[in-house]
Amino acid sequence: MTDGPDARGDAFNPECPTRVVLDRIGDKWTALVIGALEGGSLRFNELRARVGGVAPKVLTQTLRAMERDGLLTRTVHAQVPPRVDYELTDLGASLTGPIGILTDWAETHVGGILASRAAYDEQADAR
Repeated sequence: MTDGPDARGDAFNPECPTRVVLDRIGDKWTALVIGALEGGSLRFNELRARVGGVAPKVLTQTLRAMERDGLLTRTVHAQVPPRVDYELTDLGASLTGPIGILTDWAETHVGGILASRAAYDEQADAR
């Protein structure tokens, strides 16, 4: 892999940092935050409500990691009480298509996956 923002990695090379990127975008909270922010900026509590089921601490950690990775921006507005908005960067927005496709696939096939799990578990219990 070469250095620089246009460098291409090799995910099959165990030394390549591409694996760190895959860990980030493969994280369920990151994927859900990207989907939630696809429509535009949201405040923390709006984002938490949209994502659903995420603890404030976990959402904060996810948002910080995404900001560090350049996937979103955090804008603090000087007012009382302080207002903070989160918005996808161009890099983060470039993930909305691929993540949308994966989300659609998961929503479409969840029934089949759950049926397969139940059948597998039933066979495993019978052994």
